[in-house]
Amino acid sequence: MVNCFHCGDTCLDVEIKHEDKSFCCHGCKTVFDILHDNDLSYYYDLENTPGISPKEIAGKYDFLDNGAIVEKLLEFNDGNTQIVSFLIPSIHCSSCIWILENLNKLNPSVKSSQVNFPEKTVRITFSAEENSLKNLVILLSRIGYEPYISLDDSEKKEKYINRSLIYKLGIAGFAFGNIMFLSFPEYFEHSEFWLDQFKPFFRWLMFAFSLPVVFYSGSGYFTSAYKGLRSKILNIDVPIALGIAVLFIRSTIDIVFDLGTGFFDSLSGLVFFLLLGKFFQQKTYSYLSFERDYKSYFPIAVTRLFKNAEGNTIEEQAEVYTVQKGDRLLIRNNEIIPVDAILIKGNALIDYSFVTGEAEPISKQSGDKLFAGGKQQAGILEVEVLKPVAQSYLTQLWSNDVFSKDKSGIFESITDSISKRFTVVLLTIAFISTIFWLVVDPSKAFNVFTSVLIVACPCAIALAAPFTLGNVLRIFGREKLYLKEASVIEQMAKLDTVVFDKTGTLTTNQKNMISYEGIALSEEEKQLLTSTLRASSHPLSRSLYNMLDKNNIQTLDEFEEEVGKGISATAKNNSIKVGSYEFVGYYDELTSEVKNRTTVHISANQVYKGCYIFNSEYRNGVAEIFEQLGTDKDVVVLSGDNEGERERLEELLPKGTKLYFNQKPDDKLNFIKALQQKGKQVLMIGDGLNDAGALKQSNVGFVISENTNVFSPACDGILDATRFNKIGDFLNFSKKGIKIIKWAFLFSLFYNLIGLTFAVTGHLKPVVAAILMPLSSISIVIFTTIATQYAGKKLRTNINK
Repeated sequence: MVNCFHCGDTCLDVEIKHEDKSFCCHGCKTVFDILHDNDLSYYYDLENTPGISPKEIAGKYDFLDNGAIVEKLLEFNDGNTQIVSFLIPSIHCSSCIWILENLNKLNPSVKSSQVNFPEKTVRITFSAEENSLKNLVILLSRIGYEPYISLDDSEKKEKYINRSLIYKLGIAGFAFGNIMFLSFPEYFEHSEFWLDQFKPFFRWLMFAFSLPVVFYSGSGYFTSAYKGLRSKILNIDVPIALGIAVLFIRSTIDIVFDLGTGFFDSLSGLVFFLLLGKFFQQKTYSYLSFERDYKSYFPIAVTRLFKNAEGNTIEEQAEVYTVQKGDRLLIRNNEIIPVDAILIKGNALIDYSFVTGEAEPISKQSGDKLFAGGKQQAGILEVEVLKPVAQSYLTQLWSNDVFSKDKSGIFESITDSISKRFTVVLLTIAFISTIFWLVVDPSKAFNVFTSVLIVACPCAIALAAPFTLGNVLRIFGREKLYLKEASVIEQMAKLDTVVFDKTGTLTTNQKNMISYEGIALSEEEKQLLTSTLRASSHPLSRSLYNMLDKNNIQTLDEFEEEVGKGISATAKNNSIKVGSYEFVGYYDELTSEVKNRTTVHISANQVYKGCYIFNSEYRNGVAEIFEQLGTDKDVVVLSGDNEGERERLEELLPKGTKLYFNQKPDDKLNFIKALQQKGKQVLMIGDGLNDAGALKQSNVGFVISENTNVFSPACDGILDATRFNKIGDFLNFSKKGIKIIKWAFLFSLFYNLIGLTFAVTGHLKPVVAAILMPLSSISIVIFTTIATQYAGKKLRTNINK
């Protein structure tokens, strides 16, 4: 087998020789010529076979002739210069970056182009006088970098980046450094003339530095504590806010009455380290979208038909949102149907796999109803709109209450659960110590009360979770599990039930396993079968054709295809029929085993031969991952398919695995909800719009993705398909992360006990607090980092086995 010089695919149908190189299609050859003619052959020096085979683009981007649509896609337009950003999923290597940033050499109208590799986007500035957006898109498509333009692009919003945490952290860090510098001489209690002269000034300067720390940098803790108390919840921010307030008030009293230097250094250090922890666990994968809906899947425009004054049918490119009930639309091959409609003309073969989970395309006839989200796979259709986009069946899935709920609000973190007990214990110790000193020595009572609240402020406890979870989040990302936020890790550690979708999740999107049952075909029949399949556009025909030997392809004398039924052909007085059991001319009752499977039947010269049976190709490690998860979790499979795969799944999966078929999107959501009502903590793993409700309802929802930048529904995590068989390792690692947090809590308790010893005896001095509080914070950070990195190495070892 020869591989294409441009894209690396195997030259299956034909090998095109050109300049001593082999190409799989004329598209790849054309791209090579374009690059060669424009002195861009260096593209091939950066990577071997770096290109992507261009797709058919005739008429595909006519909607870019519509000025209203173009205006929504443009980021900037002053009439002369226009700027646009495109998602290019096929960006994958340094050659891709190089060619896209050298577009100006292919078209002089391009002034500049800049690639954002993590986001798989390119931002292009071009001259509107010399070029149009449509021509620019066609250029990108011709060289194999077709933009992904969806309905979501029509509602582009400016990305709001909240930098308040960075500002707060910067101010706290600046104040902390300066206050420590000003406090340093007083730690040694050394009497020196000039220091004594300027001591009051330095103390008030520290007070001034502490004001923005308390009232700006630390303001979030007071707000959170207030909201928690109002909701009758003792979250971790309650003792933190109490500690900050006491530190500030006690330190202010000290310098006002000249009692000492106060604890401004400890105050600023406390806020700085706490904000550092928050910053460290911030979402890392902002270039991935975890909140996608149907708009990321639907086209931005459709072809609408109307009659002009002369009665002639005219085509126009219309925005999807302008389509109304009763409009006539033209749906071309491989286009998404964006509305619920009635089929008027054409033979429909609709792939609903991404919407319902049903893997096999469904044949529809004139008068049948078509639902939004299906992809036409057999020529051109004319349809009449029943419901516009906003009212379609698929859009209604997003009207479910589950999509408006925030999961984070119903989950209690390990830090919050500990903080309830911590706050009660802290206040109890503070009040008992104060009462004791009111009896023994009233002059020390206030000092002891404030000292307990200062030294026992849960800084180390509050840092344990952010730094541990932040490290785990990054380790997961390195191993191609991208989580929406760090809190998902804690929820992963509590899971006891795992629910899998089948189509596209357990199965791959790339190939089928095909077996033949029946009378062996002769060489002449095989050649005729291959030649017949070559002319068909049906997905099953294409899959079968790719499997068969391509030798001795012959010209057919006759060929006819009945969409959704089958194809018939003749050559050299031999005839063949390929398709459904009824189409090939035999009506005997099939066994239920064959009836429920995806099959293609063959008859040659009016004699039934047999059938090819299509089985889904399951991902590597499916059986092993079910075996691993089944040791301590309930494992369930939900499928939108019929029961044709039940027997094979029962052979493949461990005994006792629960299998449910013919599950609609609402059925999946309700199934998850029923499990949760029984007290189950559920992980849902899916891949398509049909799983969106279940993913959102579940405690944790993962999407399996072949390409993380192409559409995936709303979820808590995106898992690269190559890591599918490592789900058990990821769940186990999340438990290790929680164990590290608990050990860090014990570690911080040790520091609190030391500090409380000084506090309750009335011997807590600023220098002790200045040493003890940063030391506890730094040691917790070091411990959690080393522990998670060590555990991460073990995870990497398991994944690379």
